[in-house]
Amino acid sequence: MSADHYFTAEPDAPFRKGEIEFTVAGRDYRLAVASGVFSAGRLDPGTAVLLRKAGLPGPDAEGTMLDIGCGYGPIACVLASEAPRATVYAIDVNSRARDLAAENAERLGLGDRLRVAAPDEVPDQVTFTQIWSNPPTHVGKTELHALLERWLPRLAPDGVAWLVINRNLGGDSLHTWLVGLGWTVERIASQKGFRVLRVTGKSAD
Repeated sequence: MSADHYFTAEPDAPFRKGEIEFTVAGRDYRLAVASGVFSAGRLDPGTAVLLRKAGLPGPDAEGTMLDIGCGYGPIACVLASEAPRATVYAIDVNSRARDLAAENAERLGLGDRLRVAAPDEVPDQVTFTQIWSNPPTHVGKTELHALLERWLPRLAPDGVAWLVINRNLGGDSLHTWLVGLGWTVERIASQKGFRVLRVTGKSAD
C-alpha cells in the first residue's frame, strides 16, 4: 500500500474512476471511488469491521461528528445517513479523496450536512460528539500519534471516539498509548485482525 493513498495532498496515480457497493445497518450504498485514494477497489476490511461492530449513531443523535481520514467517504456517509439530525465533518489531506467524498455526499442527498474539508479548514471552535476513524497506520507511529493528539482533544466532554486498528500494525500498543495519555479505552471487538476501540475522556461515563 503506497503512502500516496494517505498523506499526499495531490496523488500521482492516474485517475481511474469506479464504483463500489456495500451494505451497513440494512442500508445499501453505492459510492464513487478512484485510483490514488485509499481502498478504491472495495470497502476496506477495517472500515467494514468498524461500521459493523462500533456503536452507530441513532436517528435522534445530534451535534457534530468527525471522520478522520475520510477517503472517498464511506464512514462519513454512513454517519450522516444514520443520524439525519447531525452534522458530519469529513477530513482528508488527499484532494482527490475530498472530491470523491463530496460527490458521494451529493449522490446520497447529504450535501447540506456532510462537510468535506482539508484538516486545516475545520473551524478551531468546533467540538465533536463523535469521532470516527480508520486511521492511516502505514504512515508510522509518530504520524499516527500526532494525528490522534490533534483531534481527540476536540471531543466534547461526553463525546466518544471509535477507532479501528490492525492488530498487527500496533492495535494493542495504540490502546496502551491512549490509556497512558489519560483516555478511557475499551476494546469493543476484535475481528479479522482488527481491534475496534471506544475512546472517551476521563469524565465520561
